[in-house]
Amino acid sequence: MRLSARIGLAVGCTVPLLVLACGWLLLQLVARDLHRTEDDHLRERAAAVGPDARALLRAGATGRPKAADTREHALYSAALDVGVRVVGPDGSFSGGPQPASGVPLPARTGAPVTVRADGASWRVLARPVRTPLASGTLWVFASDTADRGQQKLVRRRVLVTTVLAAPLSGLLAWGMAAGAAAPLRRLTRRTAGLDPRTDRVRLPVERTGVTEVDELAATVRTVLARYDEQAARTAEALDTARSFSAAAAHELRTPLMSMGTNLDILAGHPGLPEPDRTEVVADLRREHGRLLGLLVMLRELGRGDLVEAEAFRTADLTEIAEAAVAEARRHAPGAVIALDAPAGITVRGWEPGLRLLLDNLLANGVAHGADADQPASVTVGLRRVGAWIVLTVDDSGPGVPVQDRELIFERFRRGPASAGSGLGLTLVAQQTALHRGTVTVGGAPGGTGARFEVRLPAEEGELPGRRDWLIGTAGTYRSQGFPKEDS
Repeated sequence: MRLSARIGLAVGCTVPLLVLACGWLLLQLVARDLHRTEDDHLRERAAAVGPDARALLRAGATGRPKAADTREHALYSAALDVGVRVVGPDGSFSGGPQPASGVPLPARTGAPVTVRADGASWRVLARPVRTPLASGTLWVFASDTADRGQQKLVRRRVLVTTVLAAPLSGLLAWGMAAGAAAPLRRLTRRTAGLDPRTDRVRLPVERTGVTEVDELAATVRTVLARYDEQAARTAEALDTARSFSAAAAHELRTPLMSMGTNLDILAGHPGLPEPDRTEVVADLRREHGRLLGLLVMLRELGRGDLVEAEAFRTADLTEIAEAAVAEARRHAPGAVIALDAPAGITVRGWEPGLRLLLDNLLANGVAHGADADQPASVTVGLRRVGAWIVLTVDDSGPGVPVQDRELIFERFRRGPASAGSGLGLTLVAQQTALHRGTVTVGGAPGGTGARFEVRLPAEEGELPGRRDWLIGTAGTYRSQGFPKEDS
């Protein structure tokens, strides 16, 4: 059933009930007003005929029939349009419209009461009449027929109004509801043709003037936008999975073939001399470590591509740097790793990603900051510069040639002597872009070595629109136009 029909039916049923309730209340008020007017009239007549009623009782008590007749005539004249009855010790005198003499009447009435007899009703008022010679009761009667007729007329009009109100109010409500629901029907027609799976057409922002319809349209647009976002994220996840599989298959082929060759050597030459066997086992260990590191790096790249905004919190970058430096010192006890970071530097970010960024910068500094004569020396600096948090990692190695500074962040980019996976600095670039920052590499302040500088915005913002680091290249994401500030 349509909404307009429901509203029309509800109003068509409710309005007659309201009319009946109001009619009943009106009928009660009319009856009370009529009775009040009639009672006031009875009191006025009782006060007017009271002296004649007392004179009538005195004449009857003294045995003067002629005087009694005169007083009775005066009583009737004073009563005018009401009926009267005087009951005394010597009999009763009555005249005018009133119930039959056999109808029982209340002995005393402080106020007018209703007496019914033979299908008629009467308003009756009793007043005591006292004289020195006799006492009795004066009854004043008024027919209730006119009042009942007026009440019947009001009742009949209420019923007619109720009968007419049901269809008229229902039709009126249906028409108004149909007009009010017109924007809703237009919205229904527009949304019925939308198929988010096959086209990109969406609801335009159009105000109808009906708050509920505008809110519903906004909700539909929000749902469709969320669908588009989730569909895009699903597509990205599928692309990430495909790229992960392709990258893993491509990059794992070489270490797996090398490991297979070494295993064939061990299996085919059980009497291999000990020095040769030790070299083959060491080679197997290196390939196994490279294989494990590559899988870990690919997994971390996939995590970064799929992280959601809900995972971002306020993170203490100083504490993360201290934990990363402590971990690097345990893994490279011979390296000299220093930290220069004031307490309480916070940033809005994904804490595991920030830790991954620092771990890979430190691992890169330790790996490339050593030479044959001295151990690696790495210095981590952290400071706030305007609206940016600046993280620097300096090493004492040979540095990065200028022509390679844009290339080292690409996937699987390794130096000639590198034993890594070629994904460490890609992870650094990914996490920097994920936090809306920039990463650059240049020369260290001392003249030798390299300085990696990461700038992260201190203010909260949205995630980048594209996150496909297992598919794209780092250079595409590093040039996002974030301004650099003087240190």
